[in-house]
Amino acid sequence: MRRGGTYIDATLGLGGHSWAIAKRLGPQGRLIGFDKDPAALQLARERLMNPPPEAASEWPRVELVHASFAELAQHVPAASADGLLADLGVSSMQLENAARGFSFRAEGPLDMRMNPHSGLTADQVVNRFDERELADTIYEFGEERRSRRIARAIVRARPIHTTAQLAGVISAAARPMNQAERRIHPATRTFQAIRILVNGELDELRQMLSETGAPTVLRAGGRLVIISFHSLEDRIVKDALRDGARAGRYRLLTKKTVEATDEEVAENPRSRSAKLRAAERL
Repeated sequence: MRRGGTYIDATLGLGGHSWAIAKRLGPQGRLIGFDKDPAALQLARERLMNPPPEAASEWPRVELVHASFAELAQHVPAASADGLLADLGVSSMQLENAARGFSFRAEGPLDMRMNPHSGLTADQVVNRFDERELADTIYEFGEERRSRRIARAIVRARPIHTTAQLAGVISAAARPMNQAERRIHPATRTFQAIRILVNGELDELRQMLSETGAPTVLRAGGRLVIISFHSLEDRIVKDALRDGARAGRYRLLTKKTVEATDEEVAENPRSRSAKLRAAERL
């Protein structure tokens, strides 16, 4: 990281990554944070705009943008950034707030929108999609082998309006058959699939990684770091960085994914699924 440089946190969340970056930039530095979730943006703003007194004189200029990282080039000048970080995991604030409807572990409305003011809701997907559309969504975005059985059960159980209702229907339709399946909740992949569809996550990731996204805003020598949490995301990142390297846009910094150590997993269990890839802009 270059002191005095310009760095982008493309997935601001509660500002944990941004805080660590800001501490290293110095007063000539610039930090730009993106998030679609206005609640997360507000909490991050309160944190990042109020550094501790002992750090205030060394704090960089902070700009927070209420937008998807797919819109990077609309907010950041071309060839101006020294680094870009995107942590694609759902934020703990979203998962732990039952009212947002992201988790099957608590009773809440079927919403799942990262921007709660726009777009399709999970309720609309669950209750309005026909059986084939549901099955295709669950299979494509959740990689769930039992997608047809689950879709059939959902259609028969309609109307379904809460996360607990949906999780119960899925659990009854897709009981684990072996030890491997028992390691994760039966509703995990279906909830992932619906969330990805509702938020257009994979399309936005492709847009950020396209020629008009990250390669445009990074200066020569700038670093791109992506942390993904499931195979669909990682495949898109891997292919984009490989293709970018072949086209002369990047030098790959990671031949394989970097994964959390046992110690890191013990400290943060959610890091178990994290896969990091990085590249340098040429």
